[in-house]
Amino acid sequence: MSDLILHHYPTSPFAEKVRLILGHKQLAWKSVFIPMIMPKPDLTALTGGYRRTPVLQIGADIYCDTALICEVLEHLAPTPSLYPVALNGAARIVTQWADTALFTAAMAYNFQPAGVAQVFAGTPAEGVQAFVADRAAMRSGAARMSSTDAAATYKSYLRRIANMLHGQDFVLGAQPCVADFALYHPLWFTQERTPALAGILDATPEVKSWMARMKAIGHGTPGKCSAEEALQTAQSSTPVSVQGEVFQDEHGIALGSQVVIAADNFGLEPTEGDLMAATRTRYTLRRTDERAGTVHVHFPRVGFTLKKAAA
Repeated sequence: MSDLILHHYPTSPFAEKVRLILGHKQLAWKSVFIPMIMPKPDLTALTGGYRRTPVLQIGADIYCDTALICEVLEHLAPTPSLYPVALNGAARIVTQWADTALFTAAMAYNFQPAGVAQVFAGTPAEGVQAFVADRAAMRSGAARMSSTDAAATYKSYLRRIANMLHGQDFVLGAQPCVADFALYHPLWFTQERTPALAGILDATPEVKSWMARMKAIGHGTPGKCSAEEALQTAQSSTPVSVQGEVFQDEHGIALGSQVVIAADNFGLEPTEGDLMAATRTRYTLRRTDERAGTVHVHFPRVGFTLKKAAA
């Protein structure tokens, strides 16, 4: 198997979710740091447009969105499982809630002035302004929850997590599952990146104890890799064949068609390519880039839209 290459940056909450899963599964991986804001030319040479963090690369296969990355890591290292059979549905539902509603409230709370001052300590004003503009563009102009509304919502959500932890070490039982990693990463940002605001966690000691257990998992065995080395890896590799995978057609678009895939709610930059697979759970596009060569870019179905490319 080719090396696991994670394209991320240290303060990314969703990257922390994947870094901890790599640690949980005791996997070795290579780290490529990417910019926090656009442009991200080395990353988009691989993805064709998708810019959210993190992205997992295995040879010439590029996996977008943490929901799909979790599935890929589970396939590569089934033990310990992220999806215990008896909890599979519940774990996925909690994960989806955590990655959307909980994340939105937590980050709106974290980015009030006291949090911004800590996150951007030492950053020139123009750097802060560029970040704010970048994230506004990712929201496509949608309003962000106010910090006061976010605080009330976040407190309510923390109480729900505490209730889930009552009498057990992890949210759905004695061992961590995918839901734990999804719930942890927005709270990690509060605790580690905006400690001036971390007092909100004090009212839920069960949550703080669980966070200590999650942090202790660690990040596995990371190694360094440059963006150029990652691009060379893609160019010198061949994507894994998707021939024989069951085609599930929901759009009336034939395999081999030129299509566009984009997220449906945040970070809407499109990726265009040839539709190579549309399975029950994911899409695969083939695209060729001067720097990356021919790659397969994979997306989960949930949270992404598929349409024919303009003629």
